Amino acid sequence: MSNYNLDDVKEMAGGDEEFLLVVVQTFLEEIPPDVAAMNEAIDNDNPSLAYQYAHKMKPNLQMFGLNLMEQIKVIEAWSKHGQRKEEVPQASEIITKKVDVATEALKRDFNLG
Repeated sequence: MSNYNLDDVKEMAGGDEEFLLVVVQTFLEEIPPDVAAMNEAIDNDNPSLAYQYAHKMKPNLQMFGLNLMEQIKVIEAWSKHGQRKEEVPQASEIITKKVDVATEALKRDFNLG
C-alpha cells in the first residue's frame, strides 16, 4: 500500500513518462522545503506566511493523493480568522510526516535517491 496516489498525475501526463518524472521531481524539489518554511512560520507565530506556504502546497498535495486538506484547512483557518490555533501544531506535524514518508517513497519508487 502506497502512501501517495499518482492517478491524477498519470491522468495529467497522459502516458508521457518523461512528463510524469518531471512532475515527481518538481514535487520532491519544492514541497519538502515549503513544508519546512511553513513549519518555521508556525514556530515564529507568523500565520500569514504559514498560510502562503500551506495554500501554495495545496494543489500538489491533492494531486499526489496525500489527503491533507483537513490539516491545510486548520492552518488556513488560523491564518485567516485566528481560529483553530490549538490544532495547528498537530496539523503541521501530520503534514510534515506524510510529506516525509511520501518523499522517501517517491525517491525509492522512481530511483531518485
